[in-house]
Amino acid sequence: MPDLSTLPLAQRSLVLRDRRSADLPTLTRWLTDEAAEWRAWDAPYTPARQTSDTMRRYVAYLEGSLPDADEQVIEVGGVVVGMVNRSEEEPAGGGWWDLGILIYDPAYWGGGVGTRALALWVQDTFDWTNAHTLTVTTWGGNARMIRAAQKLGFQECARVREARVVGGERHDSVRLDLLRREWLSREERGP
Repeated sequence: MPDLSTLPLAQRSLVLRDRRSADLPTLTRWLTDEAAEWRAWDAPYTPARQTSDTMRRYVAYLEGSLPDADEQVIEVGGVVVGMVNRSEEEPAGGGWWDLGILIYDPAYWGGGVGTRALALWVQDTFDWTNAHTLTVTTWGGNARMIRAAQKLGFQECARVREARVVGGERHDSVRLDLLRREWLSREERGP
């Protein structure tokens, strides 16, 4: 099998799909590896021990639960490379959904995989929920996440200055939002 990370993005198939039991060994490896590079980008301000404990509990949950429509595996060319998730902000029924995306494998960073996966997740969320507003939240040092969201039309809607400490330095917490009508308008105009 060719190394998919070396293929041009257009030649790789990217899908979001339900988690399968066959995915658990891969997900467990990525989620419980305390040295995994993704941990430096996904909420790195959370203490490592807390993150490790949370990930072990999450893996146990995955092992005993059915797939969830609000959580999908990102698969590129048949390889599981990450996950997306969403949750409705309170109060339920208000139409505000927060999205998350995590590409575990650094070989798939920087080539547009995250942007493509986020675009599919945005579309899925608008198709299957009452979402009026979507948000993504990250920290100021995660330029790839911010850039991916902005490419899709998300706009910065909140910035809490110096709210996160990463590697001994203070960073802003950043939230970006996208309205349904903005997404639909973008679709009508084309890419």
